[in-house]
Amino acid sequence: MIESAVFGLLSAMILVPAILAVTLKNIFHCALWLVVSLTGVGGMFALLGADFLFVSQILVYAGGITVLLLFVVLLSGSPKDWVVKQVNAQWGWGLILTGIFVGLLAALFRKLPAAPVPNPSEPTTARLGLLLIRDWVFPFEAISLVLLAALIGAVHFSKRDKTSC
Repeated sequence: MIESAVFGLLSAMILVPAILAVTLKNIFHCALWLVVSLTGVGGMFALLGADFLFVSQILVYAGGITVLLLFVVLLSGSPKDWVVKQVNAQWGWGLILTGIFVGLLAALFRKLPAAPVPNPSEPTTARLGLLLIRDWVFPFEAISLVLLAALIGAVHFSKRDKTSC
């Protein structure tokens, strides 16, 4: 009973901010609502017992990627530039196609057999930590270098040219 209530709250915590993130006109507010939605996704992982995915979702997406997105928004111009129209002339077609897609998914899910109730899971972080640090250390470090290069590029492109002042 309590799990169903938590699932409902987390679903609302994902869907409502996601809708706000794509419909509001202020880009900064959209980014903040995206943080709330991504945190709700992390909560879903916690509810499923996926502890590593929960922590990864909170640290990488709700933390790191959103901070990077906010830096891009803040460095891209003045606050008057943040207010833009979020929808275009084809929003009606997008709404119709989304309705068709959701209807097809609902029909597909009704035909699938019911999933078995999972047993309480054991923590997976120790095994995944050993896998990342021992067996996959070189790809892990290569990804960190790619992210560092992206950050350096963002700082470089955000600098103002002093000769044009």
